[in-house]
Amino acid sequence: VIVKLSTPSSCATAPKPAWTRLQEPGLAPKEKDRRAILALAGEYRVSFDFIETLGFANDYQPPRPYFSWGTEHVAIIEDDGDRISLQHSLVMVFKNEKGETDGPHVMKHWRQDWTWQDAEIHAYAGYSTWQREKSSHPEGRWSQAVFQVDDSPRYEVMGAWTHSGGLSTWRSDNCPRPLPRREFSVRKDYNVLEGFHEITLAPNGWIHVQNNRKLQLKPDGSRRYLGTEIGFSRYEEITSPALAEAADKSWAKTGGYWKSVRETWAGILREKDRFTLLPEVDGEKLFEMHFEYADDLEKAEAPNPEADAKHARETVNRFLDRSRNAGTRDEKY
Repeated sequence: VIVKLSTPSSCATAPKPAWTRLQEPGLAPKEKDRRAILALAGEYRVSFDFIETLGFANDYQPPRPYFSWGTEHVAIIEDDGDRISLQHSLVMVFKNEKGETDGPHVMKHWRQDWTWQDAEIHAYAGYSTWQREKSSHPEGRWSQAVFQVDDSPRYEVMGAWTHSGGLSTWRSDNCPRPLPRREFSVRKDYNVLEGFHEITLAPNGWIHVQNNRKLQLKPDGSRRYLGTEIGFSRYEEITSPALAEAADKSWAKTGGYWKSVRETWAGILREKDRFTLLPEVDGEKLFEMHFEYADDLEKAEAPNPEADAKHARETVNRFLDRSRNAGTRDEKY
């Protein structure tokens, strides 16, 4: 079935209030950084563009560029001064080939957590394994931890904000991470994507630029680069369609469960120096089990926090590979 957005999105013409607050004079450096991070929240039309720019095989043929887009709500779900958590949700309204409207449909998307002067990060080590590392030069810098749609880790990296002449940009250290969803189902020739990130604010949104290298990492530790790519994710503030109401309504039903999932992962990240995740359990992926439960919560009459916490804990723990999880401080996870 061919679907399209039921109504075109309208981009905002005035600067975001969060952008205006960022421009106030006399802000302390940390507060300037905090306001930049908080300005990432909003309602956006998001486009994703990736193009492979270089290959190292003798018969190299560049693959087709990748493009996709959607409408996305980014909400602040935590802010304690030193840590800010932003939850992304896709909110889409479609028309089918008969012209009938369907939606809005809300799907929990990725999450980004920012931590001031983070002393440790969990870096991706390849083969669905993450390991604790001391942060590189945390003074005056922020870590950005990115989590999958199921709240499992994707990557974490240190970086620094700079503010000059109205331009606010965060630049990361080199960052290894698993293959993105756009690649892992079609590419088998490499298994780690690494590179540098830049996030730059604009009056009506922000852009995330990636300079990536595609790496084949072998079990013996040997490395071979296959190519490079550049990616641009543009977040343009929109005034319509409205996204917050549908996103908030869904989050009111499911947010308690996802908080339990986050708390489960916080325990794992706190207690484990190294852990590996299984790709499937009983023929299901982790996000499928979480989304099935969350879908039932959308229809439930009343919340059940104890059941939510139990399901979150048991589900996540089923995907920890006990045969490869070493360096554990507390085996209860």
